[in-house]
This record gives sequence, C-alpha cells and structure tokens, in this order.
Amino acid sequence: MISHHAVEIALTRPATDDELCRARRVVALASDTSRTRLLALQRAKTPGRAVRALRQRLKAVLPIDVLTTHYPDQQGRVLLNVALSPSTQTTVRQAAAAHGQRPRDFLSQAVTDAVARHREKRARHLTSRLEELLGEHTPEELLLCAARTLLSRPHRRPSGTCASAPS
Repeated sequence: MISHHAVEIALTRPATDDELCRARRVVALASDTSRTRLLALQRAKTPGRAVRALRQRLKAVLPIDVLTTHYPDQQGRVLLNVALSPSTQTTVRQAAAAHGQRPRDFLSQAVTDAVARHREKRARHLTSRLEELLGEHTPEELLLCAARTLLSRPHRRPSGTCASAPS
C-alpha cells in the first residue's frame, strides 16, 4: 500500500528564494524561518523509498545535507539519508568490511554509539555542574533561585501538555 511519509530536509545552508521557488514546483514544502530545515510529504510504499525518491527529486534544486523521516518507527528510530562523498563511501566500506558488517549497518551502529556517547558526556557535565553549584550554595538557595527563574519567565506550558478547553 502506498502512503504519505513526512520527511525532514536539513540543508547545508539557508535556501535562497529562487531555490525554494524551484523546489516548491517539484514538491510541496514547509520551511522554517531560517530556511535550513524543510518538511515535505512523499508518497511511497516505505519510508526508505520516500526518502530516496525525495532526494532524487530535489538533489539538483536544493543544497541537501540530510533527509530524515519525521516520525519514528515502531522501535523509536528515524531513518537518516546522508549523501557521502566517494572517498567517504570507500572509507565506510573498508571499515564495515573490517568489522564484518554491511556499510549501512556499520554506519547505523556508529551513529547510535555517537549519540549515546554524547548523552553520557552531557549527563556527566550536568552532574558536575550541579555538584559545583551545591558546593557553593545551600540547597535552599538553589531552590529559591530556580523558583525565581521559573516565576520571572513568561508562562509557557511544558511540551507535551494540552491546555484545558475553556468552559
């Protein structure tokens, strides 16, 4: 069954007016204000086919960096489509062969590992910063500071919550 797949397009630089105009002749696009991220719907049987078809349709029109599926699959993963230079492709193939993997599996694991390392590094940084603050201030002072900060900001609803319907 053919369905529509939402695909995010990350550009290497902001798109010009002419590039966006030409791209919109090929496919309907939504753009963010910085013109570096676009969203498109692509008809295809699978998300992978949608991403590949969209790259084929837009590669001569836009400076595409990365295409990703907008919605995660059932395992919580998004599909990334990155155009690699020939030399990078060779390097990836050689590294994958050395690990006894297909290049796509090797890249998938490398990206997953890099994201995990980044999360761990960030968590360590936040923990050390909190320990530093606790060394300089009492827990009560930190709580008071946090409360002042939250109360001084414009009222924003946390993401993922809905406003109740007015009565």
